[in-house]
Amino acid sequence: MSGPQFYPAKPQRSQPQPGHVYDVAVVGAGLAGTELAWRLARAGVDVLLVSQALDHLGNLYQPTLDGVVFPAGSVFALVAGRIAPEVEGPVDGWAFHRHLKAEIEGTPGIHLLQSTVTEVDEGEDGLVTLSTWEGPKLQARSGVLAVGAFLKGRLLMGDSVEEAGRLSEVAYDFLADDLSRAVLLVGDEQEAPAADGAPAYSVRFLTPARSELNGFRLGRFDRVYAVGRCTPGEHTYASVLADAAKLTDELLAGVKL
Repeated sequence: MSGPQFYPAKPQRSQPQPGHVYDVAVVGAGLAGTELAWRLARAGVDVLLVSQALDHLGNLYQPTLDGVVFPAGSVFALVAGRIAPEVEGPVDGWAFHRHLKAEIEGTPGIHLLQSTVTEVDEGEDGLVTLSTWEGPKLQARSGVLAVGAFLKGRLLMGDSVEEAGRLSEVAYDFLADDLSRAVLLVGDEQEAPAADGAPAYSVRFLTPARSELNGFRLGRFDRVYAVGRCTPGEHTYASVLADAAKLTDELLAGVKL
């Protein structure tokens, strides 16, 4: 099976328009998706980074960066190191998000899009097509699911249940339903402890079964991958960012320069 073929945009900036075909479409702008898009774009790849809410780009499961160590060379370490001298005490999560979003918005080659992806399909034309709740279809030569705990996510806090993968962040129910037609999905759970006034909660969600993955690639697809918390196993901030770096290398191995 041949690797994905990318054709870096010239100039090195995604300029989406009807019929535009990205090199890579990344669904989900949490840690894994943001890191992956940033690394790919810096390598000359034309990237779509699509999220249901860009105001939540790069959000963590805690309100500050207290105790968090990001791997050197990651965009998260870059931004954290840039703003740490400006503040006293732990870096506030919202301030970190604003700086991180500015870095991503300023990276040539990334098209940030707020939209809800509902379906993923591969066509005989060799393209991955993303259907959206808003209507427009998006196409790329490869697709990556980096949707964290949002596949059918159910947030539990006390006696309340919310259709979310994180506080006030809606779950990908339609996408989970679509994937379940081709991929065996199994249950998982993420705990978010109480911190700095934020309540403790847990999230139950779905991930592809281990048998469905061939490395990062979803085995029933040729050009669709998964990375980060939406894959089975134990994850930390550091491991998710490290996996994004590994998938970057794997995807770049198929670049046609």
